[in-house]
Amino acid sequence: MAEKKTTVKKKKPLEKKETVNETVTSTTTKSGVTQTSLGCGRAVYIVDGARTPFLKAKGKPGPFPAADLAVGCAMPLVARQPFDASDIDEVVVGCVMPSADEANIARILSLRIGCGKHVPAWTVQRNCASGLQALDCAAVEIALGRADIVLAGGVESMSHAPVLLNNDMVGWLGAWMGARSWQQRIKALLALRLKFFKPIIGLLRGLTDPVVGLSMGQTAENIAHRFGITREQMDNFAARSHQRLASAQDNQVLDEIEAIYDTRGHAYTDDDGLRRDSEPGKLAKLKPVFDKPFGNVTAGNSAQITDGAAMLILASEDAVKKYNLPILGKIIDSHWAGLEPAQMGLGPVHAITPILKRNNFSFKDIDYWEINEAFAAQVLACLAAWQDKDYCTNELGLKDTLGEINQDKLNIDGGGVSIGHPVGASGARIVLHLLKTLERNKAKRGMASLCIGGGQGGAMLIERV
Repeated sequence: MAEKKTTVKKKKPLEKKETVNETVTSTTTKSGVTQTSLGCGRAVYIVDGARTPFLKAKGKPGPFPAADLAVGCAMPLVARQPFDASDIDEVVVGCVMPSADEANIARILSLRIGCGKHVPAWTVQRNCASGLQALDCAAVEIALGRADIVLAGGVESMSHAPVLLNNDMVGWLGAWMGARSWQQRIKALLALRLKFFKPIIGLLRGLTDPVVGLSMGQTAENIAHRFGITREQMDNFAARSHQRLASAQDNQVLDEIEAIYDTRGHAYTDDDGLRRDSEPGKLAKLKPVFDKPFGNVTAGNSAQITDGAAMLILASEDAVKKYNLPILGKIIDSHWAGLEPAQMGLGPVHAITPILKRNNFSFKDIDYWEINEAFAAQVLACLAAWQDKDYCTNELGLKDTLGEINQDKLNIDGGGVSIGHPVGASGARIVLHLLKTLERNKAKRGMASLCIGGGQGGAMLIERV
């Protein structure tokens, strides 16, 4: 692939009285895609993080709207820092479906936790990887010298997803509001039809790809069929996810969770989607949801609909020195990839592989992995793709297979199937937990990745410092 190197000079004020020149290098491929390597700018450190418990949706709006969840983990996180909230340079938050009262939810969060009116804040949306996108955006701001401390993460209150009026009802309401006489009102009433009352379930519509007309579950069925992933394999993977989360809770290793409290004084301290009695035999009795009656993807081997938030503090080396901040880890590289929307679950394969190639790493160079469990079938298909020579050569441009990931190092404390997948927050959660995993096991290097509705994948390489 032909490459063109460009160099841009940036100036970053360290203090008001001194500046330093920084060089940022970007690579432009012949396809026109430009990627910035974080290693070419200033180092980006993650110094702390927190998340709420992930709360399973139970058929009605949950106790917390998205903004309250974001504040619930960001407030104690910022409060324990040696700097003030007003010292934060920027707030970046991933969120896919904020409520009508939460436009630019990052700005709401920023103001509510006391950053002050002068701190800019913005919201990003890249479907399931919105939280990871927020971290990537924050990292670029620091690497380029435009910020020293950024609060970044993601939030989603999926139980509060909107229920919408269909276009027929919207049109009728317009006619009704425009009626100026009793005759016009009677005419409008006579035009009202029962079908106008059929609602649009925002969550279901949002989890369907409008280009290929497939739900995310149907795309999981596609790749399961492509790589011969069986129902038994899916259910075994799902049961293991619950068993690993149960073990993590029992051993109290999820110390990144901050308790939150509702207006009635109820405390929420743990992820409540855990099914301790989950085992393959019970999961095998569940009926397929997305490809009835012949499919294999069920509610039991899919990620749960969940509410939750995760926030991290990213800092430059200058900020680390100035405030004597602890360091959880360093962001080394990230990558975003596109692929066929009907095969969207393979996104991690296309996002992780280029990072490994750029850094001359193989699977054995990565100590721990977090690949978001949108579906058990989806993670298993990713693992299979890396071992499939045709896929590696034809789809990834490799000469041979990449090999096998040790599943004892993958999602070791459970994943989306057991913990849940609040789409705006999951990318931030897996990076935070990966850092905690590296710290707990005195390991060096980890990879976090997600598939993304619409046919994309995102990945981030981090190292413990």
